[in-house]
Amino acid sequence: MSLAADPLAASLAQAADDQAWRDTAKAALAEHRARLQQAYAAGEGVERLIARQCALTDAFVVSAWHRCVDAREPMSLLATGGYGRGELYPLSDIDLLVLAEPKIQKKHVAAMSRLFALLWDVGLAASHAVRSVRECVDAAKNDIATLTSLMELRTLAGDDAARTELIAALAPKKLWPPKKYFEAKREEQRARHARYNDTADNLEPNLKEGPGGLRDLHTVTWMGMRLYGVPGLQALVPLGLLGGDECATLEREWRIIAKLRFGLHLIAPRREERLVFDHQKTLAALMGLKDEDDNLAVEQMMQGFFRAAATTLRINDRLLQRFEEQLSGETKIIEVEPGYVLRHGYLAMTDAGRLAGDMATVLHLFSVWTRLDTARGLHSETARALAESLPTFKPYREQSPEVRAQFIAMLSGPKAVITLKRMARLGVLARYLPEFGKVSGRMQYDLFHVYTVDQHTLTVLRFMDGFLAGPVEGFSLPHEVVPRLRKPFLLLVSGLFHDIAKGRGGDHSQLGAEDVRVFADAHELPSADTELLVWLVREHLLMSVTAQRQDISDPDVVTRFATRVADREHLDYLYLLTCADIAGTSPKLWNAWKDRLLADLYTATRYALRRGLEHPLNADDIIADTRNMALAKLLDEGFDEAAVQGVWTTFPEAAFLRYRPEQLVWQTKGILAHAAQSSQVLVRGHDSPGSYEVFVRTHDRDGLFAALVATLDRLGLSVLDARILSSTDGFALDNFQVLASAHTPDPVRIAQTLHGALRDPAQVKPARRAMPRQLRHFRVPVRVDFDAVDAGDRTRLSLVCTDRPGLLADIAQVLRTHRLRVHDARIATFGERVEDFFLLTDENDRAVTDPHSLETLRSALVACVEGEQIHGKSASAR
Repeated sequence: MSLAADPLAASLAQAADDQAWRDTAKAALAEHRARLQQAYAAGEGVERLIARQCALTDAFVVSAWHRCVDAREPMSLLATGGYGRGELYPLSDIDLLVLAEPKIQKKHVAAMSRLFALLWDVGLAASHAVRSVRECVDAAKNDIATLTSLMELRTLAGDDAARTELIAALAPKKLWPPKKYFEAKREEQRARHARYNDTADNLEPNLKEGPGGLRDLHTVTWMGMRLYGVPGLQALVPLGLLGGDECATLEREWRIIAKLRFGLHLIAPRREERLVFDHQKTLAALMGLKDEDDNLAVEQMMQGFFRAAATTLRINDRLLQRFEEQLSGETKIIEVEPGYVLRHGYLAMTDAGRLAGDMATVLHLFSVWTRLDTARGLHSETARALAESLPTFKPYREQSPEVRAQFIAMLSGPKAVITLKRMARLGVLARYLPEFGKVSGRMQYDLFHVYTVDQHTLTVLRFMDGFLAGPVEGFSLPHEVVPRLRKPFLLLVSGLFHDIAKGRGGDHSQLGAEDVRVFADAHELPSADTELLVWLVREHLLMSVTAQRQDISDPDVVTRFATRVADREHLDYLYLLTCADIAGTSPKLWNAWKDRLLADLYTATRYALRRGLEHPLNADDIIADTRNMALAKLLDEGFDEAAVQGVWTTFPEAAFLRYRPEQLVWQTKGILAHAAQSSQVLVRGHDSPGSYEVFVRTHDRDGLFAALVATLDRLGLSVLDARILSSTDGFALDNFQVLASAHTPDPVRIAQTLHGALRDPAQVKPARRAMPRQLRHFRVPVRVDFDAVDAGDRTRLSLVCTDRPGLLADIAQVLRTHRLRVHDARIATFGERVEDFFLLTDENDRAVTDPHSLETLRSALVACVEGEQIHGKSASAR
């Protein structure tokens, strides 16, 4: 203990009054916490740290009790829950139970108030109850959480016989019998896991309540206590319910997670069970971890947690299954095929010892499991044998040609992705494919990648599996592309390898391409398949980068992309891989705009390839085709050709190059329908909820773009893409792709608000909002670049920086202040990283080339994105 208990108890006992006691206790607590932090940083074991925390807390609680209650009173003070178990963390609640008969309770109301006030005043969060044995039983009958907390009791003061009496009164024969308790706690765990999306791989995991966290270990411990009357997990080993190796593994993973939780409590200013970004780097430093090349200290720490949680989940599943099997009493065994049976609905091997060192048998086991739709899962004993055999499995390079052929057959067969997921969860995939094992539990410290690399890979495979099965909601083209795939399993292999080299240093795309070549050669894939896989892994970011960072309405962009793709087969596979990769990065990343963007690039590239790369796309041809298709649609709907041509006469040629025919139809119909109005504002939703397209036609004037962007920001709309054109008769033709937030009004209200902003754009200013907590912990170095485009008629501004609320509106305000016109904008956000592109001219529609003007603009933009106050003239231009 950091402070000897006896000297501390003596000091507390000698305190002249309650205030002196508080002062002594506060000083001791502060010193204790400082020494705990020193011991933690020095690497002291978490068991000793927890024991020191518990012992010191006992000294405070017992001293306060004796100060308030005469030792002769028929009252007992008990520790319950985690405190009763002796597992106490620096900021944990101190769960206390005072056992006394009702008449004694009434007599000591003031004493109890004084006791708990003393503890709270010195910073000990005492969660307490004052009850008789009968009252405890009544409370436990109605609430399983109360019963569970009373299953772990420790007498702190008073007669220990009261604890014995309470334990007897709560016996399973009297309330919450084993089967009922098991079912309730299992359902409680399922509901708890669901709150965390059934995965431990969250960027800010809850160390206590999340899947694979400490609560999962507590749950199986409580079940063992209730079902078998044993004091802890170790006592389940002699009963044959838990293997010695499994018990040792759970104790090892507990130490990892408990050490993280203890450290979190030391550095957090208040009680916190989530390992949030605010504390991750600080905790990694306290643990003594150091940054390495391509492996930050915080990433090392988080990988340790994710791996520990995954292992805890696996053994938790096995234990729950064993408890359920024993409680059911069912012994029915159904033979599936020689050597395999269904036992209590779970697939089991009659001789699981055959698994050791035999990957062929392992793959056959998964094959049987895949074919057996009725199986509830893998039987716990077979799963345990599989886990014990993992160290004996050799990687694919050392396997026989027959085993490697077996693996390719599995990838080519039905339910391949389900099988891969099962192999990954049970640790088999990491043994067969060691590169996958290296990214298991590996997180990337940013807001863009919300999954660990292995979970991202499995999510990508799940999307691919959906594409192969048929139409998937939110994706417009994959179901049309899939039937043309020569070998669909090659798509899965590309997904398996596309990020497999992350964290090794260097370009993960290049390194992954080398890995997949070795894999393909070892599995004797035809050279054409190998080269396709190598190209897909090496170029898996090509389509995403082209679509999101370049103007794909530009024929030159499409031609360059088509040249790198080279043929239809590469395009088909790359398109499907790109869709799955983006959608599998974050649940919030895929949207209707990205779907349309990739579909447009795919369609344009397919046309370019069909036309032949020796005949590059011609802007005049595209403009003519777009006009003809849009006009035919409008005539079919009964519109007058002269009226349509009257509108289009004012449109610049770029409109027919940058917009799709259906967009032109929508815009033209809106203009004709509201021709009497001085401005037209159109808003329509996309197929996916919360995604809108906004078109504004209004008199061109200074400050218009800045006003529109600021208004969209105030409406809770994030701008993804902006097309800024000018008509020949002095009108602005501005088109925005936007995403809604929870506070965005309906389309009618959006249009009305934009109409209001158009009355006096100069008066619309950016809103000021607080920075979200998560964004505060990430900083992207600001980069501002300028270059000439469009034959020197435009200046392209490239801006890379950290995202924050209202950033685009602030940038637009800077451009407005510097009297610059915006002609196009491409807005891309990748987690905390912003990569925005703008096409600019001065107020006379000329490129900005003056070095001094560009340097002044650069300084203003840097100051803007870093949150400094921007001073400038109020005059502005689009």
